Amino acid sequence: MAETAYIGIGSNLGDPLQNCLTAIRFLDEMQGCHLESQSGFYRTEPVGVTGQEWYVNGVVSLKTERSPQHLLEGLLALEKRMGRVRTEKWGSRVIDLDLLIHGARVIDEAGLIIPHPRMHERRFVLVPMVDVAPTLVHPVYGKRMIDLLDACQGKGQDVIPLEEK
Repeated sequence: MAETAYIGIGSNLGDPLQNCLTAIRFLDEMQGCHLESQSGFYRTEPVGVTGQEWYVNGVVSLKTERSPQHLLEGLLALEKRMGRVRTEKWGSRVIDLDLLIHGARVIDEAGLIIPHPRMHERRFVLVPMVDVAPTLVHPVYGKRMIDLLDACQGKGQDVIPLEEK
């Protein structure tokens, strides 16, 4: 049975906007997935680190027949295909794909936590999430995305709308 999954997309290396657009095209081509909707893109301040370029971030919703584990495997393979190399936590990256929500599932196992454990604290996730699904209810907190965004006053988390090229 197909479910809706929400994927956070980000990049701050090379041409970040083009990297995000390429990843979205690849997501739509992934077996068992179909792109439903896409947020706007935002220029966002790096969180948890200093000395990095700002990111371009967005969110997409996919209709997927993949299990959360199988979808995560596909996301990691797509990151690798696009040249992501994991060298340090929160390091700069050509592409970052985060499985934020998968249906109404709550999963906490080695290598996979759904919903994403910090999404409610991150404006760079919540602002584009509200573009796509403002009334979606967080499966753990029981609050709508728009209400989580209203409560998220993250200092040092500037999120600026980006005009597409």
